Parts: sequence; C-alpha cells; structure tokens
Amino acid sequence: MHGYSNRFSMEQGKNTLLNQIVYPSDLRKLNAGQLPEVCKELRQTIIDEVSVNPGHLASSLGVVELTVALHYVFDTPEDRIVWDTGHQAYGHKILTGRRERFATNRKMGGIRPFPTPLESEYDTFTCGHASNSISAALGMAVAAKKNGSDNRHVVAVIGDGAMSGGLAFEGLNNASSTPNDLLIILNDNDMSIDRAVGGMEKYLLNLDTNATYNKLRFKASQWLSAKGYLDDKRRKGIIRLNNAIKSAISHQQNIFEGMNVRYFGPFDGHNVQEMVRVLRQIKDMKGPKLLHLHTVKGKGYKPAENAATIWHAPGKFDAKTGERYVCDTSNQPPKYQDVFGNTLLELAQKNPKIMGVTPAMPTGCSMSIMMKAMPDRVFDVGIAEGHAVTFSGGMAKEGLIPFCNIYSSFSQRAYDNIIHDLAILNLPVVMCLDRAGLVGEDGTTHHGAFDLAALRPIPNLTIASPLNEHELRKMMYTAQLPGQGTFVIRYPRGRGELKNWRCALEEIPIGKGQKLCDGTEVAILSIGPIGNRAKEAIEKSGVSCALYDMRFLKPMDEDIMDEVGRKFKRVITIEDGVRNGGLGSAVLEWMNDHNYQPKIVRLGLPDTNFVEHGTVPQLQQLCGLDVDSIATSILKTMKS
Repeated sequence: MHGYSNRFSMEQGKNTLLNQIVYPSDLRKLNAGQLPEVCKELRQTIIDEVSVNPGHLASSLGVVELTVALHYVFDTPEDRIVWDTGHQAYGHKILTGRRERFATNRKMGGIRPFPTPLESEYDTFTCGHASNSISAALGMAVAAKKNGSDNRHVVAVIGDGAMSGGLAFEGLNNASSTPNDLLIILNDNDMSIDRAVGGMEKYLLNLDTNATYNKLRFKASQWLSAKGYLDDKRRKGIIRLNNAIKSAISHQQNIFEGMNVRYFGPFDGHNVQEMVRVLRQIKDMKGPKLLHLHTVKGKGYKPAENAATIWHAPGKFDAKTGERYVCDTSNQPPKYQDVFGNTLLELAQKNPKIMGVTPAMPTGCSMSIMMKAMPDRVFDVGIAEGHAVTFSGGMAKEGLIPFCNIYSSFSQRAYDNIIHDLAILNLPVVMCLDRAGLVGEDGTTHHGAFDLAALRPIPNLTIASPLNEHELRKMMYTAQLPGQGTFVIRYPRGRGELKNWRCALEEIPIGKGQKLCDGTEVAILSIGPIGNRAKEAIEKSGVSCALYDMRFLKPMDEDIMDEVGRKFKRVITIEDGVRNGGLGSAVLEWMNDHNYQPKIVRLGLPDTNFVEHGTVPQLQQLCGLDVDSIATSILKTMKS
C-alpha cells in the first residue's frame, strides 16, 4: 500500500480542485465555471493511474464531462445513476469516495473492476454485462413512485453499442407505457469495444434535432404545466402531435419519440457547462426522456482517441508519451484466442460452408483474423448474444456451418437460444466459448464459471474443452465435420501451453478422453487446460496418480469411467468452473448409476459465493486450483 499512498500524495500536489472533492456533495459546492478544470484534473488522474495499474481507459476518458455534470446536477446518492456495462465508471469512482483507493482498482482485495452496490451506495446496480441499465433504472423509477420518493431522479447511462442489445429495447418499450420520469442518457461514441455496427448505429449517425425547436418546446411545456393544461393524458397527446410536426418539417423519423420517449439532442458530450445547463432544464420534466450526447472514446488523450479499440484496455503505458509497454512474447506460447482465430481461417479456407459470428468482439476473440481475410463470411452482430446464437442457427438450418464465438460469461445471456434454437434441432453450430473459467481482474461478472454446469443437462450438445492448443485445433476440425450437430468448445483467457502450437488438423473421436499418466493410488479426472496444472501437482505430491484428460464433458468417456470405477477407491475431479453441476457432479452421477463407490473429491469454483477479482494465479490459489493446492488435495485424499 505504501506505493499507492505515494502516488496519491503526488496527485494531490497537482490537483487544486480535485483535492477538494471527496464526495459529489463537495463537487456541488463549486461554481459551474470551475467544472472544466475539474474535468481536466479528473481526466489526467485516470490517465496517470491506468498507465501503471492497467484497466479500462478509453471508455472512462470519453465520459469525464458527463460524469462531472451528472454528479453536479443530481443529488447522488439519493438520486440514482445506473451505469451500463461499467467500463466507463472510473471517473465516477474517483468522485464518490474512492479516489484514495483507486490505485487498488482491479487488484485482489482492492476496489472492484465494475460498479456494484456491494462496494458503494453510489453504485446503484450490478454492472458488467451490457444493455441492462434502462430496465434496472426503470424498475428504480417505478419503485420511487410506489415508495413515495417522488423527488428522486433516476438516470440510466447507456452507450450506443449497448443500445443495440435486445434488453435495451425491451426496457425502452416498457418505459414508453409505464408511468415514470426516467432520464436515459445515450452516450454515442460510435464504439463498443470495437467499432459499433448495425442499423441502430447508422440511425444514430444521421439523427439530429434542432436545438432551438427543443428550447421552444420545453418553454411551451413549462407554460402549459403552470396553467394546469398539461395533465398526463394531454401531455401524451401533445407529444404525439409534436412528433408528427417535427417529422414532417425535418423529413426525419425519431424512433425514441415514436415510442413516446421525449428526445433531446444530440449535444456535445464534452462541453460540461452546456451539459449542466441541459440537465437542469430537463431533470424535472415528467415522463420518460432521452438525452443524446456525442462523445469521443479516449477523449483528451490522443493515442486513445486515434486507436480506441487498442486503448479500451491498453495495459501499462507511458502516460506522457503514449508508448505502450508491450512485452516480448516471441518465445511464449500464443493466446488461445489467437490459436482459435488462425485455425478458423485455416478451416474456412478449406470449407466454404464455414461462417464466423461474433457479438461485438471480433478483436477480443481474434475472429478479426478471418474477418480481414474473408469479410463476406464473418458477421459482427453487435452486442446481441441471443441474436448471435439464433442467427447462427438460421444459417445452420440452411446448410452452413457457423462458428459462433462468445465469451463464456456473456453466453449466459443466450441460454434459451442455445436450447430452443440450436439443440432441439441439433443444428451444426460450433459454439466457441472464450474466456472460460477464471478470467482474472475483470472479476465476478466476467468469470466463465457456469458454462459446463449450465449446458451439461441440455440434450444433443457435445461439450468439449482442450488440454492445449493442439487439442483446440483438433476439436475445431472435428466440430465442423458432417453430422456433428451442436458442438460446444470452451477454452480460457490467456496463453496456452505450447510454443509450437501448429499441428495437423485431424479428427478426435467424440466422447473419448486420454490417459496422460498411469498410477495406482488415486485417479484424477480433469477437463481442459487445468489438467496441465494437475500433472505438475502429481509430480509435486509424490503420490502414484493416474491422470485422465476427459476432453468431453458430454458425452463422457464411459470406458475411462468404468476403468476408474473398477481400479480406484480414491478419485479427484478438477475443473475450472463451478463444482456443482459440472464434471465432478457428472462423475458422481455416473459412479452411482453404475454401482461404483469410490471416495470422490471435487475441485472447482466454490458454490458459497462469487469469486472476486485478482490475477488468475491468485484466484486459482483462492479456489484451490493452483499446483500447490491440488498437490495438498492429493495428499489429503490419501489420508482419508
């Protein structure tokens, strides 16, 4: 903590206004003319800190002025601000009592990577997955009315990328027909992590509204309200008339006003004083309303403005020069995502039926490799995981073979689609679940903890996880062969095991595992790359253990299971996922059903609580999945 304290002390010497702010109530003591300087100091603080403690940079830089304006105008935490996703909330954290601890952001035991009410009363809802802010904020707005808190304001902040998500539209649709005074702020920067895509994005690029018209309409509504002419029924009728007149004059339809959500904008999201003025004008208006802001992702830091995707989470860098500190990885194994991306292109070059589908993560999952070589065969569908799955199912129904790549934790949003739109017809879609298992500093909302347990009960699925890069390539090859049906491959974030990762593409028998080493005392059954840690642990323990890489959770290798049941009284299962419902549960069920009764110890993520954030090695140790912990479990099993 000593280094953190020193950095905080140095920052205090540079920031004349930010030093006066611990909570938003301190911010509100300043005059509006001081806010640009607050923004300047806040932006520099974020840059300086993220340069040495990596995190999400560009998104937070893009909303500095919005963050300051919101906390200046609204009485937080009594008023509620709901951030969507949470990548952009660093300024919010600094202004809400966490500046001194901001150096611990994303570190084990430090402040959390995304806003959460578990950390601060200023964090009003769980953040981490996109598109939920409108629905959550609408619920809060309705609750405020029901609870008699009529003076409470509720604000949802959502990006244009997240606005493409289906949940955002569901929230908008409900907001248009439910009595509420919700304010939705659309932070439009033409980006999600990669460049935003889709019809909504094109629509927003062309959407414009005359500022003079908005001002006149606002004054007219104030006059009508003061005279008692503007009750709720008349207000809706007048809004519909206004929308019709405006559409006729501007030759432009407004989707939001078509849903009875009053629209204001677009405004410059980097003019903090203008935003304060606008927010004060509209904060007490009745009914749902949307404020459209144009912002620049990475604003105020040229390297981030010029390459927002790279600077979304750039790692360590020199804050003055913008030089990123990129480690020499030439002598290291590749990332699993890059093996996936290169193998997919290799397969697609040989099989014209293969298509790529990603929900707004082409760079993150390395589908950008195929996208660059075959742009007509890769589809970035935006932040829309459920659609990505069903869209893939539609292509598969007509003879194509989509590889649909979704981060494991985000695939939870498409659970029904996997069941209803793939599994029932056993369609040949290859679901590639990246970032499976513990992902590290992104924490609770991003760990791919539940995929094995959630998908195992679904009929028709083949569920596999590779031990290393060679196995990943072979599983991808096997998955696209005729007659395989719906095939799930899950693999972790980060680097693999093999520097020489290329190998021949050949078929793996479905439902067949492999014995990695022989032994007589304990049988260890693992799935996925965690098996490599198990092998090290066996050597460290000195116990004679047979290690089986199961490869497939479904169907399981019954020959291996029968061999283990007959030969061993002690069994350990190891998986980088929740213990309940995954590999360990499957082994217990099979042994019981076949009248074997070995003592079974299940290692995996705990069921008692959600795993927080930290480095992957720290979290593996916390969950008992590091080499030393596995070795200890082996020795304990021998004593039982």
